Amino acid sequence: MSKTIFGDRIGATGKILVGCSAVVFNGTREKVLLTRRADNGQWCLPSGHMEPGESAVEACIREVKEETGLSVRVKRLVGIYTNPNRLLEYPDGNKFHLVALHFEAEVTGGELSISAETTDFGYFTLLEINAMDMLEIHRERIEDAVTGQIPAFMR
Repeated sequence: MSKTIFGDRIGATGKILVGCSAVVFNGTREKVLLTRRADNGQWCLPSGHMEPGESAVEACIREVKEETGLSVRVKRLVGIYTNPNRLLEYPDGNKFHLVALHFEAEVTGGELSISAETTDFGYFTLLEINAMDMLEIHRERIEDAVTGQIPAFMR
C-alpha cells in the first residue's frame, strides 16, 4: 500500500509512473462500479499501472479484468491527472509522480467477481460514494466522468 505525500512540486523527487483507472457505469448511468482493495480496505475504481509493451487502453482493459472479472471496451478518455504536488511512496521506498489516464469503459462480457487484489465490489450512486471510505483521488475522477464532458479533463 502506498502513502500519499503532498508538497510544493514534490513529484519532482520521484520517478514517473503511468497508471490508468476506469469508470464503469450501470445500464442507466446512475451507479458506478467500485471495488474494495484487499491491501487497505478502501473502495476504489478499477485501476493500476501500465506494464512495458502495452498501450494505455490495453492496461485499462487488463486492470478491469484482473480486479473485477469483467471484460470491457474503452469508450472515451475522461481525463489526465498529473498533480506535481503529490508523490506516492511505497513500503519498499520507491517514490512516484503519478500520471493517471482515466477512461470510461463499458462491459462486454465476463462475470463480476473478487480477485487477489479485491475483497468486494458493487455499483454505487454518487450519494453512496460520498459516504464511503475510498481513495480520495478517485472521487474527482468519478465526478469528472459523471459530467459526460467529451473533451478530456486535464488536471
